[in-house]
Order: sequence, then structure tokens, then C-alpha cells
Amino acid sequence: MLAAERGAAANTLAAYARDLAGAAEVLGDLAGADRAALARLGEAWAGLAPASLARKCSALRQFYGFLIDEGWRKDDPSPALPRPRTRRPLPRLVGHGEVDALFARAEAEAAGDEPAPLRNLVLLELLYGSGLRASELVSLPLSAVPRDAPFVTVTGKGGVQRMVPVSARALRALGRWLALRGAGGESRYLFPSSGRSGHLTRVRLFQLLRELGLRAGIAPERLSPHVLRHAFATHLLEGGADLRVLQTLLGHADIATTQIYTHVDAARLVELVNQRHPLAVRPPLAPRG
Repeated sequence: MLAAERGAAANTLAAYARDLAGAAEVLGDLAGADRAALARLGEAWAGLAPASLARKCSALRQFYGFLIDEGWRKDDPSPALPRPRTRRPLPRLVGHGEVDALFARAEAEAAGDEPAPLRNLVLLELLYGSGLRASELVSLPLSAVPRDAPFVTVTGKGGVQRMVPVSARALRALGRWLALRGAGGESRYLFPSSGRSGHLTRVRLFQLLRELGLRAGIAPERLSPHVLRHAFATHLLEGGADLRVLQTLLGHADIATTQIYTHVDAARLVELVNQRHPLAVRPPLAPRG
């Protein structure tokens, strides 16, 4: 159901499978479990972090909802599951100075005609310059890069496609990479894996980014593909981007997911209201004398 009706990504399906399998190890027959059994499950999971517990309970609630929809159960035991309160963590960020250092190092290394450093620069450009998810980036097919338009076609979560703008500097790096990449073996991907017809893995992308950060003098634990995606969103918002535009660029289905970035720029929003609101141009009331 998750795959066919909701278009859930492979990683999401795998996570649900792990959560349900873990619950079955404790309870045995999940489909026939009653409220008392699910209450025991909550006790067994009491040591989990709130976010992990919330995710597992969500998987079970959807599982029992599916059983009811299919007519395999008439009752819903899931209210017996705990409902931990979780706060969405604020995104980990890198500052403008760290981004500048990262690009300076990548550009210096890509000055020659060695394919690997140039590939790393293009990966960096698309992570920070276009805000792609790691899975979206590594799986980009060659056909996603048009030769006559500053966009790439990205297939995001649930198989939803969107057009993402690419900067002029990223296009220049892309052009150089395409020329050096050549045929890329039998791979149809923009970033082929070595010796195979597949694409660069997310794990390898993570490693390449941290290695580049280390050479740029940035602590490796501060960097990941997702951190650069957060930096893309945060820095765009700082520059005055509209939240709805940002939602489209990031491929968020719900604007609430995008709104997490507003925490970083409260001062700019206050200044925007003071300068742009119609009341800002009205003369202040004269004081009573």
C-alpha cells in the first residue's frame, strides 16, 4: 500500500519494514495483537529516544489502519501505544565562511583536468547551490541535465518530479564534468560508480564531502549532504526568498516542513515588517503635549 498508493521511497519502505519486524519480535502476531499487547510493547520500548519511539508507533498505527481498511480487523488497538512528545530538531548549519572555505578548496582542486576533483566540485555545487537531497543527487540520470536550460529534472520523494534551477557557475562546472566524464562506461547516471553501471552511493557522497571538508579545515562532523541542503535553504531565506518558493525548490509536500527554516532569520523578518509594511511609511502619531 505504501509503495502503490502513497509512492513511498525505498528508504521509507525499508524503515517501516524494520519497525514492524522489531514489533513482531516482541509481540509475535502483530495482526492479532490487542490493546494489552500493544501496551506491553510500549513498555519494551520505554528506553528509546522520543523520536525513535514516535516513528515506531506511527508505523504501527498505519499498519492497523491498513488492516481495518482492508477488512482484516474491525477494531483498532493502536490507541494503547504511547504518544511521545517530540520536538523537531533545528537543522544543523554551516556558516557562510565555512561554505566559502569549502568552495575555495574544491575549486582549487578542480583547476586541472582530473575527473575526481571536478566531480566533487559539481556535487558540491548541486548540494549547496540547488539544495538537492543526497539520494536525488547521486541518482541523477544524464537525461536530467538539459543542454539548453539552467534546470535539472529531479525525482524526489514518492517519485514526484520537479524542476530545480542551476546557477551559471554550476552549469560551467557541469559542462566541464560532462566533457571529462565521457561515456561513463555503461552507466546512464550523471555520477557513475567506478567499475559498475550504477551510480555513486549516498555513503560515498557523505565520505567525499567530509574528506573535502577536512582538507578545507572544517571539522568532518560538521558536514553532511543534508547540512549543505539546510544551508541552501537557510541562506536563501536570509537573502529574501519567499517561503513558498523555498518549499518548491526543496520538494517539500507540506509547507510546515519548510517553516522550520524561519527560526534562523527572525531578525530579518522583523526588519522586513518594519520596512515593507504599509504602516511603516505612515508618520508616527504626534505625542500628546
